[in-house]
Amino acid sequence: MQRDDLVDLNAFLMVAEAQSFTRAAARLGTSQSSLSHTVRRLEARLGLRLLTRTTRKVAPTEAGERLLRTLRPALDSIDVQLAALSDLRDRPSGTVRITTSEHAAVTVLWPVLARMLPDYPDIHVELSTESALTDIVAERFDAGVRLGEALAKDMVAVRIGPDLRMAVVGAPVYFDVHGKPEAPQDLAAHRCIDLRQRSAGGLYAWEFGQGGRELRVRVEGQLAFNHTRMIVDAAVAGFGLGFVLEDQVSAHLADGRLVRVMDDWCPAFSGYHLYYPSRREPSAAFVLLVEALRFKG
Repeated sequence: MQRDDLVDLNAFLMVAEAQSFTRAAARLGTSQSSLSHTVRRLEARLGLRLLTRTTRKVAPTEAGERLLRTLRPALDSIDVQLAALSDLRDRPSGTVRITTSEHAAVTVLWPVLARMLPDYPDIHVELSTESALTDIVAERFDAGVRLGEALAKDMVAVRIGPDLRMAVVGAPVYFDVHGKPEAPQDLAAHRCIDLRQRSAGGLYAWEFGQGGRELRVRVEGQLAFNHTRMIVDAAVAGFGLGFVLEDQVSAHLADGRLVRVMDDWCPAFSGYHLYYPSRREPSAAFVLLVEALRFKG
């Protein structure tokens, strides 16, 4: 079927039901002469007269009646399907896949999803927690989450969380024996708990800043982990200093199991951003999720 066939069939149906070219043209927002030409084109293509035209009204011929009996349910079915598509727009559905760090998933993504998803039962979300950076296009993710840093030019970045700060922490028993460092240079004399980066494979160099000055310090100690939870546990046990996001140790700082040092060397930095390809046409479900996650602070 050609595209013109649908246009012509709809024009015929409107005229037959209205029994008037004038009334049908008004409903379709076109001229009477243009509508008459469209119906004649359909009749010429079929080789049949579909409408009988008199000075008072227009009525379908026998062939026109047979065509109407086929057209009405077919076009009604199309209307139902279009309405269903409209419902999908108003009631978004589908699956959204996001690659993210565990910390971002727990502190930023999950609180929003827990509030949003009960109102949208047809939206499904898959979170894949990885510490290493992921090629979201190659791995077929809809989006990724990372800290506010330079992104590729073809990516859209949406801020979804507040600024963050790092914290140097240790147990009181550790400081009783080793004292407290006051500047990054002092860390050379301390036992530090290293973080093994999965993305780069190397040990993380602790990053500090003060008055526009930035320092990266390679630290040493007995322990290295690839998970910050273990770093916190080891610091609480007195094995050395840990360098983690401050919200990961806020409870321990509040109850005195950990003590924070070098606070003035840990400035705030841009928090989590959701990023996705600018060339990808987002689904209604994805657009809704992005707006829910967008940081309002």
